[in-house]
Amino acid sequence: MDIRNINLNKQALDTVLPVILCGGSGTRLWPVSRESMPKQFSRMVNEQSSTFQTTTRRVSDEKTFGRPIIITHVDARFIVAEQLAQSGVAAEIVLEPSRQDSAAAVAVAALCAARRDPETVVLIMAADHVIGDTEAFRTAARDAAEGARAGHIMTLGIEPTRPASDYGYIRPGPGLDGLPGLHAVERFVEKPDTAGAERLIAEGALWNSGYFLFRADVMIAELEAHVPEVLDAARAALEAATTDLDFVRLDATAFARAPKTSIDYAVMERTSRAGVLPVSFPWSDVGTWDAVWQVLDHDDQGNALRGRVELVGTTNSLVHSEGEGLTTVVGLDGVVVVATPDAVLVASKARSGEVKELVTTLRRKAHPEADAHRRMYRPWGWYQRIDIGERFQVKRIMVTPGGRLSLQKHFHRAEHWVVVKGTAEVTLNERVVLVHENEAVYLPIGAMHRLTNPGKIPLELIEVQVGSYTGEDDIIRLEDIYGR
Repeated sequence: MDIRNINLNKQALDTVLPVILCGGSGTRLWPVSRESMPKQFSRMVNEQSSTFQTTTRRVSDEKTFGRPIIITHVDARFIVAEQLAQSGVAAEIVLEPSRQDSAAAVAVAALCAARRDPETVVLIMAADHVIGDTEAFRTAARDAAEGARAGHIMTLGIEPTRPASDYGYIRPGPGLDGLPGLHAVERFVEKPDTAGAERLIAEGALWNSGYFLFRADVMIAELEAHVPEVLDAARAALEAATTDLDFVRLDATAFARAPKTSIDYAVMERTSRAGVLPVSFPWSDVGTWDAVWQVLDHDDQGNALRGRVELVGTTNSLVHSEGEGLTTVVGLDGVVVVATPDAVLVASKARSGEVKELVTTLRRKAHPEADAHRRMYRPWGWYQRIDIGERFQVKRIMVTPGGRLSLQKHFHRAEHWVVVKGTAEVTLNERVVLVHENEAVYLPIGAMHRLTNPGKIPLELIEVQVGSYTGEDDIIRLEDIYGR
Protein backbone atom coordinates (compact mmCIF):
# COMPACT_ATOMS: atom_id res chain seq x y z
CA MET A 1 0.00 0.00 0.00
CA ASP A 2 1.09 3.57 -0.70
CA ILE A 3 1.09 5.11 2.77
CA ARG A 4 0.40 8.47 1.21
CA ASN A 5 -3.25 7.50 1.55
CA ILE A 6 -2.75 8.61 5.15
CA ASN A 7 -2.67 12.31 4.46
CA LEU A 8 0.06 13.50 6.83
CA ASN A 9 1.87 15.69 4.35
CA LYS A 10 -0.58 18.53 4.98
CA GLN A 11 0.58 18.83 8.58
CA ALA A 12 3.19 21.44 9.53
CA LEU A 13 6.28 19.79 10.98
CA ASP A 14 6.19 21.95 14.11
CA THR A 15 2.73 20.74 15.11
CA VAL A 16 1.84 17.66 17.16
CA LEU A 17 0.20 14.70 15.40
CA PRO A 18 -2.76 13.53 17.55
CA VAL A 19 -3.55 9.82 17.39
CA ILE A 20 -6.85 8.86 19.02
CA LEU A 21 -7.24 5.23 20.09
CA CYS A 22 -10.88 4.16 20.22
CA GLY A 23 -10.96 0.42 19.81
CA GLY A 24 -12.23 -0.60 23.26
CA SER A 25 -15.68 -1.88 24.15
CA GLY A 26 -16.10 -0.36 27.65
CA THR A 27 -17.88 -3.33 29.23
CA ARG A 28 -17.76 -1.82 32.73
CA LEU A 29 -20.32 0.73 31.54
CA TRP A 30 -22.84 -1.86 30.37
CA PRO A 31 -25.74 -1.67 29.49
CA VAL A 32 -25.17 1.71 27.79
CA SER A 33 -21.74 0.67 26.46
CA ARG A 34 -21.76 -2.53 24.40
CA GLU A 35 -19.82 -3.95 21.48
CA SER A 36 -22.40 -2.52 19.07
CA MET A 37 -22.01 1.02 20.53
CA PRO A 38 -19.01 1.35 22.91
CA LYS A 39 -18.86 4.04 25.59
CA GLN A 40 -16.64 6.43 23.62
CA PHE A 41 -19.46 6.88 21.08
CA SER A 42 -22.27 7.21 23.64
CA ARG A 43 -23.55 10.41 25.22
CA MET A 44 -23.74 9.33 28.83
CA VAL A 45 -21.61 12.25 30.08
CA ASN A 46 -22.58 15.04 27.67
CA GLU A 47 -26.01 15.00 26.06
CA GLN A 48 -24.75 16.99 23.06
CA SER A 49 -21.69 14.94 22.07
CA SER A 50 -19.87 11.70 22.76
CA THR A 51 -16.50 11.63 24.51
CA PHE A 52 -14.97 10.67 21.14
CA GLN A 53 -16.38 13.81 19.53
CA THR A 54 -15.23 15.94 22.45
CA THR A 55 -11.74 14.43 22.16
CA THR A 56 -11.51 15.26 18.46
CA ARG A 57 -12.51 18.85 19.13
CA ARG A 58 -9.93 19.07 21.91
CA VAL A 59 -7.18 18.72 19.29
CA SER A 60 -8.76 21.04 16.72
CA ASP A 61 -6.34 23.91 17.44
CA GLU A 62 -4.41 23.97 14.15
CA LYS A 63 -1.57 26.00 15.65
CA THR A 64 -0.80 23.13 18.00
CA PHE A 65 -2.15 19.99 16.34
CA GLY A 66 -2.14 18.46 12.89
CA ARG A 67 -4.85 16.43 11.22
CA PRO A 68 -5.61 13.54 13.61
CA ILE A 69 -5.36 9.83 12.97
CA ILE A 70 -8.13 7.67 14.43
CA ILE A 71 -7.24 4.03 15.13
CA THR A 72 -10.35 1.97 15.73
CA HIS A 73 -11.73 -1.54 15.35
CA VAL A 74 -13.11 -2.36 11.92
CA ASP A 75 -16.63 -2.86 13.33
CA ALA A 76 -16.76 0.76 14.52
CA ARG A 77 -15.65 2.35 11.26
CA PHE A 78 -18.99 3.80 10.20
CA ILE A 79 -19.79 5.13 13.68
CA VAL A 80 -16.41 6.90 13.69
CA ALA A 81 -17.00 8.36 10.22
CA GLU A 82 -20.50 9.56 11.11
CA GLN A 83 -19.48 11.18 14.38
CA LEU A 84 -16.53 12.91 12.73
CA ALA A 85 -18.90 14.30 10.10
CA GLN A 86 -21.31 15.48 12.80
CA SER A 87 -18.44 17.31 14.53
CA GLY A 88 -17.06 18.78 11.31
CA VAL A 89 -13.64 17.21 12.00
CA ALA A 90 -11.43 15.83 9.22
CA ALA A 91 -9.27 12.86 10.17
CA GLU A 92 -7.55 9.78 8.80
CA ILE A 93 -9.15 6.50 9.94
CA VAL A 94 -7.03 3.36 10.35
CA LEU A 95 -8.88 0.09 10.99
CA GLU A 96 -7.65 -2.66 13.29
CA PRO A 97 -8.92 -6.07 12.13
CA SER A 98 -8.50 -7.47 15.66
CA ARG A 99 -7.92 -6.10 19.15
CA GLN A 100 -4.22 -6.57 19.93
CA ASP A 101 -4.06 -3.99 22.79
CA SER A 102 -2.39 -0.59 22.75
CA ALA A 103 1.24 -1.49 21.93
CA ALA A 104 0.34 -2.59 18.40
CA ALA A 105 -1.79 0.52 17.85
CA VAL A 106 1.03 2.80 19.04
CA ALA A 107 3.46 0.98 16.75
CA VAL A 108 1.17 1.64 13.78
CA ALA A 109 0.89 5.31 14.79
CA ALA A 110 4.66 5.73 15.06
CA LEU A 111 5.25 4.08 11.69
CA CYS A 112 2.61 6.26 10.01
CA ALA A 113 4.15 9.40 11.49
CA ALA A 114 7.69 8.38 10.52
CA ARG A 115 6.66 8.16 6.86
CA ARG A 116 6.05 11.90 6.97
CA ASP A 117 9.13 12.73 9.04
CA PRO A 118 10.99 10.57 11.58
CA GLU A 119 11.02 13.45 14.08
CA THR A 120 7.26 14.01 13.98
CA VAL A 121 5.93 14.42 17.53
CA VAL A 122 2.99 12.09 18.17
CA LEU A 123 0.37 12.47 20.90
CA ILE A 124 -1.38 9.23 21.87
CA MET A 125 -4.85 9.86 23.33
CA ALA A 126 -7.77 7.78 24.52
CA ALA A 127 -11.17 8.52 22.99
CA ASP A 128 -13.17 8.11 26.18
CA HIS A 129 -11.59 10.49 28.72
CA VAL A 130 -13.24 13.57 30.21
CA ILE A 131 -11.05 16.67 30.64
CA GLY A 132 -12.50 19.72 32.36
CA ASP A 133 -10.17 22.39 30.93
CA THR A 134 -9.39 22.21 27.21
CA GLU A 135 -6.98 25.15 27.20
CA ALA A 136 -4.99 23.69 30.10
CA PHE A 137 -4.77 20.40 28.20
CA ARG A 138 -3.49 22.14 25.05
CA THR A 139 -0.90 24.04 27.05
CA ALA A 140 0.24 20.79 28.66
CA ALA A 141 0.51 19.12 25.25
CA ARG A 142 2.70 21.96 23.96
CA ASP A 143 4.94 21.81 27.04
CA ALA A 144 5.29 18.02 26.96
CA ALA A 145 6.00 18.17 23.22
CA GLU A 146 9.23 20.03 24.03
CA GLY A 147 10.36 17.05 26.07
CA ALA A 148 9.39 14.74 23.21
CA ARG A 149 11.41 16.80 20.72
CA ALA A 150 14.40 16.41 23.05
CA GLY A 151 14.12 12.62 22.75
CA HIS A 152 12.02 11.74 25.82
CA ILE A 153 8.82 9.70 25.81
CA MET A 154 6.59 12.01 27.79
CA THR A 155 3.40 11.26 29.68
CA LEU A 156 0.96 13.56 31.43
CA GLY A 157 0.76 12.80 35.16
CA ILE A 158 -2.47 13.96 36.79
CA GLU A 159 -2.21 15.42 40.29
CA PRO A 160 -4.52 13.13 42.32
CA THR A 161 -7.69 14.42 43.95
CA ARG A 162 -8.44 11.20 45.86
CA PRO A 163 -6.74 7.89 46.72
CA ALA A 164 -8.04 6.06 43.66
CA SER A 165 -7.30 2.35 43.55
CA ASP A 166 -8.49 2.02 39.94
CA TYR A 167 -5.65 4.10 38.45
CA GLY A 168 -1.97 3.41 37.95
CA TYR A 169 0.54 5.87 39.45
CA ILE A 170 3.78 7.55 38.38
CA ARG A 171 6.61 8.47 40.75
CA PRO A 172 8.28 11.58 39.26
CA GLY A 173 12.06 11.76 39.50
CA PRO A 174 14.51 14.65 39.01
CA GLY A 175 13.85 17.46 36.58
CA LEU A 176 14.90 17.09 32.95
CA ASP A 177 17.81 19.35 32.03
CA GLY A 178 16.77 22.52 30.23
CA LEU A 179 13.05 21.58 30.32
CA PRO A 180 11.31 23.48 33.14
CA GLY A 181 8.43 21.59 34.75
CA LEU A 182 9.34 18.25 33.16
CA HIS A 183 10.66 15.32 35.17
CA ALA A 184 12.18 11.94 34.53
CA VAL A 185 9.97 9.02 35.58
CA GLU A 186 11.37 7.25 38.62
CA ARG A 187 8.97 4.34 38.13
CA PHE A 188 5.42 3.35 37.26
CA VAL A 189 3.26 1.74 39.93
CA GLU A 190 0.44 -0.70 39.19
CA LYS A 191 -3.03 -0.06 40.59
CA PRO A 192 -2.64 -0.11 44.41
CA ASP A 193 -5.20 -0.73 47.12
CA THR A 194 -6.63 2.32 48.89
CA ALA A 195 -3.96 2.38 51.59
CA GLY A 196 -1.23 2.08 48.97
CA ALA A 197 -2.79 4.91 46.98
CA GLU A 198 -2.78 7.12 50.07
CA ARG A 199 0.92 6.43 50.60
CA LEU A 200 1.76 7.13 46.98
CA ILE A 201 -0.10 10.44 47.01
CA ALA A 202 1.66 11.46 50.22
CA GLU A 203 4.97 10.76 48.44
CA GLY A 204 4.03 12.97 45.48
CA ALA A 205 2.98 10.31 42.99
CA LEU A 206 0.72 11.20 40.07
CA TRP A 207 -2.08 9.38 38.28
CA ASN A 208 -1.03 7.76 35.03
CA SER A 209 -3.31 9.37 32.43
CA GLY A 210 -2.30 7.17 29.52
CA TYR A 211 -1.41 10.18 27.34
CA PHE A 212 1.99 9.81 25.66
CA LEU A 213 4.04 12.20 23.50
CA PHE A 214 7.12 11.04 21.60
CA ARG A 215 9.08 11.47 18.41
CA ALA A 216 8.21 8.76 15.91
CA ASP A 217 11.82 7.62 15.57
CA VAL A 218 12.29 7.40 19.34
CA MET A 219 9.21 5.20 19.82
CA ILE A 220 10.18 2.97 16.91
CA ALA A 221 13.65 2.49 18.43
CA GLU A 222 12.17 1.60 21.83
CA LEU A 223 9.69 -0.84 20.30
CA GLU A 224 12.54 -2.44 18.40
CA ALA A 225 14.57 -2.76 21.61
CA HIS A 226 11.81 -4.13 23.85
CA VAL A 227 9.07 -5.74 21.72
CA PRO A 228 10.40 -6.23 18.17
CA GLU A 229 7.68 -8.76 17.41
CA VAL A 230 5.03 -6.04 17.94
CA LEU A 231 6.86 -3.64 15.65
CA ASP A 232 7.39 -6.27 12.97
CA ALA A 233 3.69 -7.20 12.95
CA ALA A 234 2.61 -3.57 12.81
CA ARG A 235 5.04 -2.80 9.98
CA ALA A 236 3.86 -5.81 7.96
CA ALA A 237 0.20 -4.95 8.59
CA LEU A 238 0.76 -1.39 7.41
CA GLU A 239 2.76 -2.38 4.34
CA ALA A 240 0.03 -4.81 3.26
CA ALA A 241 -2.84 -2.47 4.16
CA THR A 242 -5.58 -1.65 1.67
CA THR A 243 -7.90 1.30 1.21
CA ASP A 244 -11.64 0.81 1.66
CA LEU A 245 -13.75 3.90 0.96
CA ASP A 246 -12.20 6.50 3.28
CA PHE A 247 -10.54 3.92 5.54
CA VAL A 248 -7.10 2.31 5.72
CA ARG A 249 -7.48 -1.39 6.56
CA LEU A 250 -4.51 -3.03 8.24
CA ASP A 251 -3.72 -6.51 6.98
CA ALA A 252 -5.49 -8.97 9.28
CA THR A 253 -3.00 -11.85 9.11
CA ALA A 254 0.03 -9.67 9.79
CA PHE A 255 -1.64 -7.63 12.54
CA ALA A 256 -2.78 -10.75 14.39
CA ARG A 257 0.87 -11.73 14.86
CA ALA A 258 1.38 -8.81 17.28
CA PRO A 259 1.35 -10.05 20.89
CA LYS A 260 -1.50 -8.56 22.91
CA THR A 261 0.21 -6.18 25.30
CA SER A 262 -0.20 -2.60 26.46
CA ILE A 263 2.21 0.18 25.57
CA ASP A 264 2.69 0.75 29.31
CA TYR A 265 4.10 -2.74 29.83
CA ALA A 266 5.78 -3.08 26.44
CA VAL A 267 7.74 0.19 26.54
CA MET A 268 6.93 2.72 29.25
CA GLU A 269 7.84 0.50 32.20
CA ARG A 270 11.10 -0.57 30.50
CA THR A 271 12.46 2.49 28.75
CA SER A 272 15.06 4.82 30.22
CA ARG A 273 13.57 7.70 28.22
CA ALA A 274 10.31 8.12 30.15
CA GLY A 275 9.44 11.62 31.29
CA VAL A 276 6.39 13.13 32.98
CA LEU A 277 4.72 16.52 33.09
CA PRO A 278 2.59 17.01 36.25
CA VAL A 279 -0.77 18.58 35.38
CA SER A 280 -3.74 19.57 37.50
CA PHE A 281 -6.66 19.96 35.08
CA PRO A 282 -9.83 17.95 35.89
CA TRP A 283 -9.52 14.48 34.33
CA SER A 284 -11.30 11.14 34.42
CA ASP A 285 -11.15 8.01 32.31
CA VAL A 286 -14.85 7.41 33.20
CA GLY A 287 -14.09 3.71 33.40
CA THR A 288 -16.91 2.78 35.79
CA TRP A 289 -20.39 4.04 36.64
CA ASP A 290 -18.97 5.45 39.87
CA ALA A 291 -16.54 7.52 37.75
CA VAL A 292 -19.44 8.72 35.58
CA TRP A 293 -21.27 9.83 38.74
CA GLN A 294 -18.19 11.79 39.82
CA VAL A 295 -17.99 13.88 36.62
CA LEU A 296 -21.71 14.66 36.34
CA ASP A 297 -23.52 17.51 38.08
CA HIS A 298 -25.29 16.54 41.31
CA ASP A 299 -28.53 17.74 42.87
CA ASP A 300 -28.68 18.84 46.51
CA GLN A 301 -28.96 15.17 47.56
CA GLY A 302 -25.81 14.17 45.71
CA ASN A 303 -27.67 12.45 42.87
CA ALA A 304 -26.69 12.55 39.19
CA LEU A 305 -29.77 12.09 37.02
CA ARG A 306 -30.28 11.49 33.29
CA GLY A 307 -33.55 10.98 31.41
CA ARG A 308 -37.03 10.40 32.86
CA VAL A 309 -36.26 9.83 36.53
CA GLU A 310 -38.08 10.36 39.82
CA LEU A 311 -36.53 9.71 43.27
CA VAL A 312 -37.81 9.56 46.84
CA GLY A 313 -35.41 9.46 49.77
CA THR A 314 -32.47 8.55 47.57
CA THR A 315 -28.99 10.06 47.95
CA ASN A 316 -25.50 10.00 46.39
CA SER A 317 -26.69 7.89 43.47
CA LEU A 318 -26.56 7.76 39.69
CA VAL A 319 -29.86 7.10 37.92
CA HIS A 320 -29.67 6.95 34.12
CA SER A 321 -32.83 6.29 32.12
CA GLU A 322 -32.96 5.97 28.32
CA GLY A 323 -35.96 5.99 26.04
CA GLU A 324 -39.54 6.75 26.98
CA GLY A 325 -39.63 4.65 30.14
CA LEU A 326 -39.83 6.23 33.60
CA THR A 327 -37.23 5.01 36.13
CA THR A 328 -37.99 5.47 39.85
CA VAL A 329 -35.87 4.81 42.95
CA VAL A 330 -36.97 4.90 46.60
CA GLY A 331 -34.91 4.95 49.77
CA LEU A 332 -31.45 4.01 48.54
CA ASP A 333 -27.98 5.51 48.99
CA GLY A 334 -24.89 5.15 46.84
CA VAL A 335 -26.42 3.09 44.05
CA VAL A 336 -26.25 2.98 40.27
CA VAL A 337 -29.48 2.38 38.35
CA VAL A 338 -29.23 2.31 34.57
CA ALA A 339 -32.32 1.55 32.49
CA THR A 340 -32.17 1.08 28.72
CA PRO A 341 -34.98 -0.18 26.45
CA ASP A 342 -33.80 -3.80 26.74
CA ALA A 343 -31.76 -4.10 29.96
CA VAL A 344 -31.58 -2.72 33.51
CA LEU A 345 -28.54 -2.55 35.79
CA VAL A 346 -28.76 -2.04 39.55
CA ALA A 347 -25.46 -1.96 41.46
CA SER A 348 -23.77 -0.32 44.39
CA LYS A 349 -21.53 2.54 43.30
CA ALA A 350 -18.66 1.07 45.30
CA ARG A 351 -18.78 -2.20 43.33
CA SER A 352 -19.70 -0.82 39.92
CA GLY A 353 -16.33 -1.98 38.55
CA GLU A 354 -17.65 -5.55 38.78
CA VAL A 355 -20.02 -4.91 35.88
CA LYS A 356 -17.26 -6.26 33.63
CA GLU A 357 -17.58 -9.66 35.33
CA LEU A 358 -21.36 -9.45 34.90
CA VAL A 359 -20.96 -8.98 31.14
CA THR A 360 -18.65 -12.01 31.02
CA THR A 361 -21.44 -14.03 32.63
CA LEU A 362 -24.04 -12.68 30.20
CA ARG A 363 -21.85 -13.69 27.25
CA ARG A 364 -21.26 -17.15 28.67
CA LYS A 365 -25.03 -17.62 28.96
CA ALA A 366 -25.52 -16.27 25.40
CA HIS A 367 -27.68 -13.30 26.33
CA PRO A 368 -27.75 -11.14 23.16
CA GLU A 369 -28.03 -8.01 25.33
CA ALA A 370 -24.42 -8.53 26.44
CA ASP A 371 -23.12 -7.01 23.20
CA ALA A 372 -26.00 -5.85 21.01
CA HIS A 373 -28.31 -2.89 21.57
CA ARG A 374 -31.92 -2.95 20.46
CA ARG A 375 -30.99 -0.06 18.15
CA MET A 376 -28.21 -1.16 15.80
CA TYR A 377 -26.26 1.42 13.79
CA ARG A 378 -25.29 0.84 10.19
CA PRO A 379 -23.41 3.00 7.63
CA TRP A 380 -26.76 4.01 6.09
CA GLY A 381 -28.56 4.80 9.41
CA TRP A 382 -30.01 2.44 12.00
CA TYR A 383 -32.69 -0.12 12.76
CA GLN A 384 -34.43 -0.89 16.03
CA ARG A 385 -36.42 -3.97 16.95
CA ILE A 386 -39.95 -3.18 18.09
CA ASP A 387 -41.32 -6.70 18.57
CA ILE A 388 -40.36 -10.29 17.84
CA GLY A 389 -42.20 -13.59 18.08
CA GLU A 390 -42.57 -16.97 16.44
CA ARG A 391 -42.38 -16.45 12.65
CA PHE A 392 -42.37 -12.63 12.76
CA GLN A 393 -40.29 -9.58 13.67
CA VAL A 394 -41.11 -5.86 13.54
CA LYS A 395 -38.42 -3.19 13.10
CA ARG A 396 -38.23 0.57 12.84
CA ILE A 397 -35.70 1.66 10.19
CA MET A 398 -34.10 5.08 9.60
CA VAL A 399 -32.07 5.78 6.45
CA THR A 400 -30.04 8.99 6.25
CA PRO A 401 -30.33 11.19 3.14
CA GLY A 402 -28.34 9.49 0.38
CA GLY A 403 -28.13 6.27 2.42
CA ARG A 404 -28.42 3.01 0.51
CA LEU A 405 -28.88 -0.51 1.86
CA SER A 406 -27.25 -3.45 0.11
CA LEU A 407 -28.93 -5.24 -2.78
CA GLN A 408 -30.00 -8.43 -1.01
CA LYS A 409 -32.40 -11.31 -0.70
CA HIS A 410 -33.68 -13.68 1.99
CA PHE A 411 -34.36 -17.41 1.89
CA HIS A 412 -36.63 -17.68 4.93
CA ARG A 413 -38.68 -14.49 5.21
CA ALA A 414 -40.80 -12.00 3.33
CA GLU A 415 -40.88 -8.32 4.27
CA HIS A 416 -43.45 -5.56 4.27
CA TRP A 417 -42.22 -1.95 4.29
CA VAL A 418 -44.51 0.90 5.36
CA VAL A 419 -43.07 4.41 4.89
CA VAL A 420 -43.94 6.76 7.75
CA LYS A 421 -41.63 9.68 6.89
CA GLY A 422 -39.83 10.72 3.70
CA THR A 423 -39.69 8.93 0.36
CA ALA A 424 -38.18 5.51 -0.32
CA GLU A 425 -36.63 4.38 -3.58
CA VAL A 426 -37.24 0.63 -3.63
CA THR A 427 -35.54 -1.81 -5.98
CA LEU A 428 -37.64 -4.99 -6.34
CA ASN A 429 -36.07 -7.46 -8.77
CA GLU A 430 -35.98 -5.52 -12.08
CA ARG A 431 -38.28 -2.69 -10.99
CA VAL A 432 -37.44 0.57 -9.19
CA VAL A 433 -40.37 2.38 -7.55
CA LEU A 434 -40.84 5.39 -5.29
CA VAL A 435 -42.81 4.72 -2.11
CA HIS A 436 -44.14 7.80 -0.35
CA GLU A 437 -45.33 8.47 3.18
CA ASN A 438 -48.28 6.26 4.20
CA GLU A 439 -47.62 3.85 1.32
CA ALA A 440 -46.34 0.27 1.50
CA VAL A 441 -44.48 -2.30 -0.57
CA TYR A 442 -44.33 -6.12 -0.27
CA LEU A 443 -41.04 -8.03 -0.78
CA PRO A 444 -41.64 -11.79 -1.31
CA ILE A 445 -39.27 -14.49 -0.10
CA GLY A 446 -36.29 -14.74 -2.47
CA ALA A 447 -36.89 -11.39 -4.18
CA MET A 448 -33.86 -9.18 -4.83
CA HIS A 449 -34.44 -5.83 -3.15
CA ARG A 450 -32.76 -2.65 -2.03
CA LEU A 451 -33.82 0.47 -0.10
CA THR A 452 -32.43 3.95 -0.86
CA ASN A 453 -33.24 7.39 0.54
CA PRO A 454 -33.14 9.77 -2.45
CA GLY A 455 -34.47 12.73 -0.43
CA LYS A 456 -33.05 15.45 1.77
CA ILE A 457 -34.72 14.38 5.03
CA PRO A 458 -34.32 11.12 7.00
CA LEU A 459 -36.41 8.24 5.69
CA GLU A 460 -38.29 6.28 8.36
CA LEU A 461 -40.28 3.12 7.82
CA ILE A 462 -41.72 0.15 9.65
CA GLU A 463 -40.55 -3.27 8.49
CA VAL A 464 -42.62 -6.37 9.22
CA GLN A 465 -40.78 -9.65 8.62
CA VAL A 466 -42.78 -12.88 8.31
CA GLY A 467 -41.24 -16.31 7.84
CA SER A 468 -39.71 -19.39 9.39
CA TYR A 469 -36.50 -17.52 10.38
CA THR A 470 -35.89 -13.77 10.92
CA GLY A 471 -32.25 -13.70 12.04
CA GLU A 472 -29.77 -11.15 10.69
CA ASP A 473 -27.71 -13.92 9.09
CA ASP A 474 -30.52 -14.62 6.61
CA ILE A 475 -29.17 -11.85 4.37
CA ILE A 476 -27.50 -12.65 1.07
CA ARG A 477 -25.75 -9.45 -0.09
CA LEU A 478 -25.43 -9.19 -3.84
CA GLU A 479 -24.03 -5.65 -3.95
CA ASP A 480 -23.04 -3.18 -1.23
CA ILE A 481 -21.57 0.31 -1.63
CA TYR A 482 -20.09 0.06 1.90
CA GLY A 483 -17.96 -2.98 1.14
CA ARG A 484 -19.51 -5.28 3.73
